Amino acid sequence: MAGKRFISLEELTSALAKLAGKLNVWIPALSKEDKTGVEFLPYREGMTPVLNRQSTLPPKKLLLPQVETLLRFEYRKDSEDPSKSRIHLDERPNPAGPALVFGARPCDVRGFFTFDRVFTGGPFVDGPYRDRRKNTLFATLVCREADGACFCSSVGSGPADMEGSDLRLTPVQGGLVIEALKDEALALLDCIGRAPTEQQEEEAKRIIDEASHRRVGELDLEGCAKDFLKRFEDKGYWREMASQCLSCSICTYVCPTCYCFTITDEMKNLRGERLRSWDSCMSCHYTSEASGHNPRPTKLERYRNRVGHKFSYIPEKYEELIGCCGCGRCIRSCPVAIDIRKVVERLKEETCECA
Repeated sequence: MAGKRFISLEELTSALAKLAGKLNVWIPALSKEDKTGVEFLPYREGMTPVLNRQSTLPPKKLLLPQVETLLRFEYRKDSEDPSKSRIHLDERPNPAGPALVFGARPCDVRGFFTFDRVFTGGPFVDGPYRDRRKNTLFATLVCREADGACFCSSVGSGPADMEGSDLRLTPVQGGLVIEALKDEALALLDCIGRAPTEQQEEEAKRIIDEASHRRVGELDLEGCAKDFLKRFEDKGYWREMASQCLSCSICTYVCPTCYCFTITDEMKNLRGERLRSWDSCMSCHYTSEASGHNPRPTKLERYRNRVGHKFSYIPEKYEELIGCCGCGRCIRSCPVAIDIRKVVERLKEETCECA
């Protein structure tokens, strides 16, 4: 009982305000720009989290900001030899503080599994990501409804998947039952609600059980990595799959598992910053080389790489980890309605010799 709380929807904003006094709290809220999309924003007094639908943008920017300063530098004249300059570095200007992501979905949290392998799982560890990951807790909502674009069960997850989460949020009549899944999250419960009644606990248990047994999506990924390699040279197939693509890159920006970035140095006078910014493999400039050569000059090659990266290259490199969390955001956001599930399903069809 000590690890559970019930909070009514009316009391939720005051509880979030208390939590915000202890750490940085991020919630899914209406976007500032258009007031229709939902994105994760830092909690401010009076904000109401949007929990009745999936966020338009995933919370990946909290651990991998869309633009971040990796270091600052300044050229300084050598006092002993004015003809020379020395570079003064100010590394890690933005240390990570403790944070809570409140109202994430299981697919949102699962997206970071790919990030973890890339940024912390190899011989080279990304310090800024590692620190933010270590200092961030996730309060994850059990999904009670899915729309036609969701397919999380197909990638090994599900609407009640709490792997990687620290707190479980279960929507019940009139509010939420909040349960600490890890010791690190127990202290946060002191700021949240009161002990649930026996009836509320039973309702939460029933909802979790129903969600655990509900399958979302019927995409068959058995042998998908090999099917992709068989299709790799089938340009007719990839031309057909990418024919509608506008190369707008929205699919990569809304994807919880896409992590491509570029690094630039921006200067004014003798001072500058080294910036890391999101990039996209669907952009024609992404693979452009200094020589002018581009190994992926058309959207055919770029879309083929995107599908292969998620369903073949990542599973092969990272022990069957699928580079897709089944959230369906790329399907919902695509302006020409490209459905990645249909692309993957058709990989199993017999190849043709189209050139």
